[in-house]
Amino acid sequence: MKIRIKGNSVRYRLSKSEVALFGETGLVSEQTELLQGTLTYELRRASCENLTVEFSNQTIRFLVPETIASSWVQTDEIGYQHKMKLPNGKEVFLLLEKDFVCIDNTFEDQSDNYPNPNAVC
Repeated sequence: MKIRIKGNSVRYRLSKSEVALFGETGLVSEQTELLQGTLTYELRRASCENLTVEFSNQTIRFLVPETIASSWVQTDEIGYQHKMKLPNGKEVFLLLEKDFVCIDNTFEDQSDNYPNPNAVC
């Protein structure tokens, strides 16, 4: 699972096996060890109306409504997005996607990624 945070946006991208695990268990979790502690980021199926993100105890929780979770896992739907309103009046943009093989050269293993629809065969 990859997470990208830029300004007020949070994007999660999952490989094929991670999407399958999410479909089976409703949870995918990763950790990054840092000097001052461990950052945990997880994708969790939840009883909520829209995509939601929470942060507590050094954990970023990306919550996915049951209906979206089922549809995303069982179909070719690439992703879902939502602008979540914050109490201060601002918004955070949330994006959940299936991870495609990069067209450019990259150093990371992409064998578990979805085929890129823009790839030239």
